[in-house]
Amino acid sequence: QVQLVESGGGLVQAGGSLRLSCAVSGRTFSSYTMGWFRQAPGKEREFVAGISGSGSWTYYADVVKGRFTISRDNAKNTGYLQMNSLKPEDTAVYYCAADSSYGRTWYADYDYWGQGTQVTISS
Repeated sequence: QVQLVESGGGLVQAGGSLRLSCAVSGRTFSSYTMGWFRQAPGKEREFVAGISGSGSWTYYADVVKGRFTISRDNAKNTGYLQMNSLKPEDTAVYYCAADSSYGRTWYADYDYWGQGTQVTISS
């Protein structure tokens, strides 16, 4: 089993920044791809960013490319999502998730999930 706990959400103005964290416990963190997803009210959960177990490879949704950066510190069993130039349309509950495979973007493929953290961007 893998347990994930997100933190760092909040309310910021458009153009601002937030850094989300995902603390992971359980099985070897570095064995899993880590992904970040988000879900806005009335919308399906969507992929935001992913990072390989070693941290060497990353991939992003087009809507966040160039604004968001995913990273991980395997020594601390923690993943991060740095979000810059935030827009009101980035408002959502953000989830981190773990996957035994790399490169997948469909939420149903991910094995383990955190509870989510609310991010609200005001205009």
